[in-house]
Amino acid sequence: MTDQPGDLASDVVIIGAGPAGLTAAYELGKVGRRSTVLEADDVVGGISRTVERDGWRFDIGGHRFFTKVAAVEAFWHEVLPDEDFMLRPRKSRIYYRGKFYDYPLKASNALGNLGVVEAVRCVLSYAWARVRPPARQDMYEGWLVARFGSRLYHHFFKTYTEKVWGHPPAEMPADWAAQRVKNLSLASAVINALTPKRNQKQITSLIEEFQYPRLGPGMMWERCRDLVEEQGTKVLMNTRVVRIRHSGGRAVAVVGEHDGATTEYPASAVISSMPINQLVQVMDPPVPEDVRRAADALYYRDFLTVALVVPESAVPWDDNWIYIHDPTVKTMRIQNFGSWSPFLVKEGRNVLGLEYTVEEGDESWSSPDEVLVRQGAAELGQLGLLDPSQVEAGYVVRMPKAYPYYDQDYAANVDRIRAWLSSHAPNVFPVGRNGMHRYNNQDHSMYTAMLTVENLFGASHDVWSVNVEDEYHEINQAPAAGAAAVAPGSSAKGTGRDAPILPKKKRT
Repeated sequence: MTDQPGDLASDVVIIGAGPAGLTAAYELGKVGRRSTVLEADDVVGGISRTVERDGWRFDIGGHRFFTKVAAVEAFWHEVLPDEDFMLRPRKSRIYYRGKFYDYPLKASNALGNLGVVEAVRCVLSYAWARVRPPARQDMYEGWLVARFGSRLYHHFFKTYTEKVWGHPPAEMPADWAAQRVKNLSLASAVINALTPKRNQKQITSLIEEFQYPRLGPGMMWERCRDLVEEQGTKVLMNTRVVRIRHSGGRAVAVVGEHDGATTEYPASAVISSMPINQLVQVMDPPVPEDVRRAADALYYRDFLTVALVVPESAVPWDDNWIYIHDPTVKTMRIQNFGSWSPFLVKEGRNVLGLEYTVEEGDESWSSPDEVLVRQGAAELGQLGLLDPSQVEAGYVVRMPKAYPYYDQDYAANVDRIRAWLSSHAPNVFPVGRNGMHRYNNQDHSMYTAMLTVENLFGASHDVWSVNVEDEYHEINQAPAAGAAAVAPGSSAKGTGRDAPILPKKKRT
């Protein structure tokens, strides 16, 4: 392999063509600054891509276009014309023991579906929890049992949480439960059932409608790629970053590898959305041992979707997705892509996306696609949602490093990396979900990129304050008339965090 000279005119190098990377490139282009974007994959959009297989389109998970950040909202509509957005109703329910349950839980619906005998048991269980509350309400399980009782907790919280995070809720602290289930208890659910209010504004993370590009979120990022290329920026696909050269207390070049050949791209600044542990690993010269250990201690959970083509008539429910609380199947959630957009599917057909959180290299990750397709069809049958013989085709999409893993040491490890970068490569700017090892939504990732670009031109935003609120709301509350604007990047402007602290992983 030989090093080839890079493009000297494009001295800002952006690593990754997901929401953060392409947002940074677009914002730079708007002020006449070209950049070079290096993307290791052959598809733009990162986890917000839309996968296309044989004319079917489906998301990696579902990506609602909702934000509290005005700049992000404006960006979306600047990149895509209004006619490319659809206003979609939000509907998601829990599917458990052959019945659909409203989400958030409503007492009349939940207790009615469970039947009279089990409903009475659940109410008595709740009463007992009020008399004898759990001792460890600092943990997820005890916090929820105190508010719903043991029986409802086991029905509607325990199994799904274990599937998503891979740990028993008894091992998880309660602060995340407080964020996600704010203001909910069996008592408040009863009150809510008797006095429903549109949009459920007292309940965390609920909106009734959301925007959605008609061809999926990838449509946004495919169009954004085209626009930044029109601005003069190069977006180089299938190009893996193998080195970031630093000298004299600054990064000076990024080396990318494509088809076995390496190219060096001089850099006055590097905006990086690659996983921050990998960023550390490619620094040249290498980082000190303590920084390398901090990087090696950062983990991720990985994501797998099994997309199954079925007749449209086989899916009578119109939810965007349903949560699967049945412990006998592995899927945790099922996307109904025809309800996201009719343009994702073909006439007379629909696509269901069965989602699994996995570990890269484990049995599920490594199984052949045809095995996973058969398993997905069988699970639909086992759940009673669909006759497996109705599955006409299937596809598997694997997404590594989908969920940054928060253990008790992750913040200290990230801080150690940040401190080294600040001293030895202050012109390297981590952004986005994996770039910051922060459980960011799409709008969070975009906002970190926007603020970083402003910092290149003299601003002093604290990018790391984005997404740091203790509570997560999807309610866009406008400030009162005459209220002072909140400074961009301040913690008061954050848009919420959404992941629990988990037990420390053991390296295998």
